[in-house]
Amino acid sequence: MSQTVFEFTKNLTWEAIPNDVQHQSKRCLLDLIGVAAAGHTTPTADLINNHAAMMFGGGKSALFFDGRLVSPAGAAMANGMTIDSMDAHDGHVLTKGHAGCGVLPALVAIIQAQGLTLTGTEFLTTFVIGYEIAIRAGIALHATAPDYHTSGAWVAIAAAAMGARLMDMDETQFRHAIGIAEYHGPRSQMMRVVDTPTMLKDGSGWGAMAGVSAAYLAHSGFTGAPAISVEETEFFNDLNKKWHMMGQYFKLYPVCRWAQPAVEAAAALKLEHGFSADDISSIGIETFHEGKRLAVGKPTSSDQAQYNLPFSVAAYLVHNTLGPREVTGAGLTDPATLALMDKIVMHEDDTFNARFPAERWARAIITLNDGQIFTSNDTTAQGDWDKPLTDETLNSKYDGLTRDSGLLADFKRIKDIVWNLDAQQSVGDLLSMLCSQPKPHR
Repeated sequence: MSQTVFEFTKNLTWEAIPNDVQHQSKRCLLDLIGVAAAGHTTPTADLINNHAAMMFGGGKSALFFDGRLVSPAGAAMANGMTIDSMDAHDGHVLTKGHAGCGVLPALVAIIQAQGLTLTGTEFLTTFVIGYEIAIRAGIALHATAPDYHTSGAWVAIAAAAMGARLMDMDETQFRHAIGIAEYHGPRSQMMRVVDTPTMLKDGSGWGAMAGVSAAYLAHSGFTGAPAISVEETEFFNDLNKKWHMMGQYFKLYPVCRWAQPAVEAAAALKLEHGFSADDISSIGIETFHEGKRLAVGKPTSSDQAQYNLPFSVAAYLVHNTLGPREVTGAGLTDPATLALMDKIVMHEDDTFNARFPAERWARAIITLNDGQIFTSNDTTAQGDWDKPLTDETLNSKYDGLTRDSGLLADFKRIKDIVWNLDAQQSVGDLLSMLCSQPKPHR
């Protein structure tokens, strides 16, 4: 294997990372923490945290906003699934998935398990390494395997690589770590959970668990090389030249990215013409094939609501917003939202199909009760790499997610620390606030 990937992982420094990538790392970190807080309100988080405490207890790694200590593999799994349970986290179009919701839990879990004291720059540097390896591994997997696998399949490789750096492994151990992670990473079928949404979601937590386990196995002498998607593809040749972290998108809404162009197309029509949900006679949504498959009928769980394009569009048009409250609890049975869903018909557009996955488009056609018909522009969602959300918008999103979480953590202080993390001599305060917030266990 070329030493490129190993050397990148072992030797990258904060000073070698371009300024825009440094800033992007803070944006990704803040967004993930906000989503973790919101995800903590879901039934998935309760179930997986209790499972981790029962099955993976006795370690030094903590559950986010919970405080219970478990093994590093258990913490990576539970915290990854907590983030994944609220589909508002960042992603990358070419991976058709999410790096951060597995990278952050794996990184924190290993730091705590090893008892490490990291500076803010060392933490962020390792965080960037995780993103860069995860995204390339995801692109490589999609290019070389016929099935569309969940993010956990390739996040596992990044988790193992970060573990190798934190445990100061040599090149041989590194190769075995990522090889074990690739072999054991969950190659679960993404379209299965699109067609039948459940708590399985994107497999990110399971991938983080597999990657953390792989790092510890390799460190103890377990063998597993080679990692084919890393060693036998060209997708890692541009390390230190191209920074895929800058290709991340950020979501405005806690629903599948594939639904968001349709939400914004419908929202733009409502804003322009000033009609209400009661004025609507019918809605046509034209989008790409995968987006059209986000239609599972009336949702009975938050997971189904988050993977439901008609529900997402209807909820926004009824409430003029789309946040955690609209996709959880009483929001799932809101009569006006469910009634408007019945007026939505979806169609597949071949032009939009041809642009996927690098681009995700939708068009809305809304007919009012008085016969007026309004057609939106062809629309992509805000937050893509070429029209990123501003820092101010990300701050507002974070404030909304954390405010509605019901948690008592000092989220303003967390936000201030994240934006200035490269000046912090230790990440101890941040990890303490992220991981030591006890709550009553349901």
